[in-house]
Amino acid sequence: MTIDTTRSFVPVSIAVLTVSDTRTPETDTSGDTLVARLTQAGHVLAARGIVADDRAAIAGQVTAWSLDPDIDVIITTGGTGFTGRDVTPEALEPLFEKKMDGFSAIFHRLSYEKIGTSTIQSRATGGVLNATFVFVLPGSPGACRDAWDGILSQQLDLRHRPCNFVEIMPRLDEHLKR
Repeated sequence: MTIDTTRSFVPVSIAVLTVSDTRTPETDTSGDTLVARLTQAGHVLAARGIVADDRAAIAGQVTAWSLDPDIDVIITTGGTGFTGRDVTPEALEPLFEKKMDGFSAIFHRLSYEKIGTSTIQSRATGGVLNATFVFVLPGSPGACRDAWDGILSQQLDLRHRPCNFVEIMPRLDEHLKR
């Protein structure tokens, strides 16, 4: 894994959605963590919001953002556990055109190194919806740091080799072109 210095960095537009019944803009530390990291990396915060742990609300906001041509990536935080109110994967996975099993596998590997077997209490996932990458993260700042630092910062950098998500973004909807 290397950075190809012959390529220029290309910022992508990222929306951050916190899923919580209790977080407010003032207490959204996980959302703050993601916003700080993505903007420090040079990306653009395209939108930010908070929705309750409600399948329709989660699916509605993510779908709306996925249809916005000015948003390339959506990152959600929260609602990936096993309690009755944790419904983010149920809200989003049925919408995915393609599920990203590797994201979950690598996230759990990174998480295991830090919190051991407790990583099994997360259902982090990812996929593609309307030619937009969607990453579903747990609601802790630590999990958001792990996902950003260990996976997303590299895959959302055009210079990352041997491959990255940015270089394939223009082709995500090629199956729809006639």
